Formats: sequence, C-alpha cells, structure tokens
Amino acid sequence: MRQSNLYIVLYAAALTVVCGGLLALASEGLKEKQQANIELEQKKNILSTVMDLPKGANIEELYAKKVKSFVVDAQGKVIEGVQAKDVVVLAEYKKPADQRKLPVYEFRNESNPEKIDFVVLPVFGFGLWDNIWGFVALQADLNTIQGVSYQHKGETPGLGARIDSKEIQERYKGKSIYDNNNLVSVVMMKGEGVDYSNDKHKVDGMSGATLTAKGVNNMLAQYLSLYENYLKSIKATNDVSL
Repeated sequence: MRQSNLYIVLYAAALTVVCGGLLALASEGLKEKQQANIELEQKKNILSTVMDLPKGANIEELYAKKVKSFVVDAQGKVIEGVQAKDVVVLAEYKKPADQRKLPVYEFRNESNPEKIDFVVLPVFGFGLWDNIWGFVALQADLNTIQGVSYQHKGETPGLGARIDSKEIQERYKGKSIYDNNNLVSVVMMKGEGVDYSNDKHKVDGMSGATLTAKGVNNMLAQYLSLYENYLKSIKATNDVSL
C-alpha cells in the first residue's frame, strides 16, 4: 500500500528525534571520559617538554609527583581559587592580554621542594590557517629552553604541520629567551637548512611554511611577555639572573 506524504514526513521526523536523542545521550554519557582523556593528554604534553617519557609510563603518577600547578595574572600574582586545569587557554586568548588567566606548571626539586627545576608555560596563537598552541619549558635559570611541545588545528601537511614533529621541536632545546636581561624570545627563521647552533635566539625554519613560522614566533613572543612578571617574581627564589 502506498504511504501518504504526511506519513513519510512524520516517520522521518520521528526517526530523526529518536536518533538525535540517542546520540545526545551517548555524548553526555561519554563526556566525563572524554574530559579525562583531554586532561591526560595535556599532562603528557607538559611532562614531555621536560623529559623523555618511557613507554608505558604512568602519566598521572609522574605528573602528581613532579608538577605543581597554579594560575597567575599578567602582573605575575597567583589567582587564588582558580585551578590550572580549569583554565581554557583558547577562551583566555580571546580576552585582552592584560586580562588573561595564565596557567603555570612548576617542576619542583624532589630533595628540596622549595627549589624549582623547570617551569612549563602554555602558549597560544594563530598559524597560517587556524589556531596553534603548546607548552614551553624553561630550565631553573628561567632563560634556557628545556623543550617545547607544539600542536596545530589545520596547518598544511608536510609544511607548517611539521611544528608538531620532534624534528622541529628539538631545534628549540638549549636556546635562550633573554639577552642581557632583555626578553627577546626565540625566532624561527625563514627557509631551512641553515645552522643556527651558535645563535641562542634563532632556530632553523621550515621550507614553504613562512607564515606558520611567523605565527609560532608571534605566539612565543606574546606569551613569554605575558609571563615575564611571573618569571621576575620567582627569580629571587631560585637565585638566578635574567
């Protein structure tokens, strides 16, 4: 028997409502697990800027043992009652720079918890096509880069997308963000294949990815400047000179 158009429309609508409800229910049920996975991946990225993680490492245990996290403002003062894990860096990026909440991750010395071995700072910016972000780890001198971890949303495969590769990130190790007490950051140069091992403030670039490199440079310079008051506030504690 041929069905009327009204029957077909009602049937399709009912099916859409049922399927939509099931998808919403599944999404809500998995929401907590998805959030836990996001937090675990972030902890892994933070740890990886400082150390080589062994295969099968217990990320949660390592993080809890080594990292102290908190949030500061642009003046370098700790914001009480706000946890670093609750700060969405993308949302903060959309605010005026002097109004952003800035998460900090300190690696404390195991034998002397008052001493800071490394500081990891989140960074965020815009590449050629979309958002780029990551973490920068500084050694106890608050000047030398221990490591970086970069990620991107939509940079060009084989070109700008290489910022998330170990090959590119390794180039930042040992570089300095200060020059004679002046914050100068580290600059990824145009082109590729030049040896910058004798220049503390430059790294080799990526062929065909000038605009992505420019985005990385802007991201580093802006966020390091936002964290500078925090860095100055703790330099006396670690007895270092910037």
